[in-house]
Amino acid sequence: MPTTFRIGGDLEVRRLGFGAMHLPTEPDAARAAAIAVARRAVELGVTLIDTAHLYGGGANEELLAEALHPYPADLLVTTKVGVARTGPGGEWELNGRPEVLREQVDHALRRLRVDRVELLQLHRIDPEVPLADQLGALRDLRDAGKVGRIGLSEVTAAELGLARDVVDIASVQNRYSLVDREHEPVLEACEAAGIAFLPWRPVLGAATGQAAGIAEVAADLGATPAQVGLAWLLARSPVVLPIPGTSSLTHLEENVAAADLNLTPAHLARLG
Repeated sequence: MPTTFRIGGDLEVRRLGFGAMHLPTEPDAARAAAIAVARRAVELGVTLIDTAHLYGGGANEELLAEALHPYPADLLVTTKVGVARTGPGGEWELNGRPEVLREQVDHALRRLRVDRVELLQLHRIDPEVPLADQLGALRDLRDAGKVGRIGLSEVTAAELGLARDVVDIASVQNRYSLVDREHEPVLEACEAAGIAFLPWRPVLGAATGQAAGIAEVAADLGATPAQVGLAWLLARSPVVLPIPGTSSLTHLEENVAAADLNLTPAHLARLG
């Protein structure tokens, strides 16, 4: 089983990443603990960290920069744009207008303290804006040198196909886990095209042993159900790059250790 993947064909990362969404950003002891978790992830060998403008309106990006900048040469911090506080009451809504995407990318560059976002993902497709306009704006940002590679999040296989007619797609970030395989067709499309597939909520159901057979496999390996869920994802396809998130050092270390868990064919058959 390969332990690394080249996003876009050239950007090599270790396949088990880290989702920063759950890290507290308030200026108190919780923030200090969050910084410690981010730094520990890198110490443990994580080279892919996922954040987004949506996470605190950029506060999560700022937290990662505080914790990790200057970044190690092999570390990829990917962020997402396309959700903004534009509702009538200031609530978060999908917003894929080109000017909003450009503004959020500029803010991300400043908050992350980088000159280029190596992987930028569209958080959601905005149904009120033509897809070609949304992706065209990201393509222009790539051509201007502000973005290295473009990804999508929460798309169907059909939407992925339409997007690839507009611009090269390097990654897809969809909800997917051992017990939630709704986006199996998207994963299959990514595998066929060599596109990175980043499951979010990758241990949904697994952590509580909801999946059939997971408790038995975990007991057999001396592992936690969550570790088995992550190991199953890594075994599912070489394009799968799980990004489990946590604010706990203990859970972080357990998650990272899942990369070393060896599921036998019998285990995989038991999990289905």
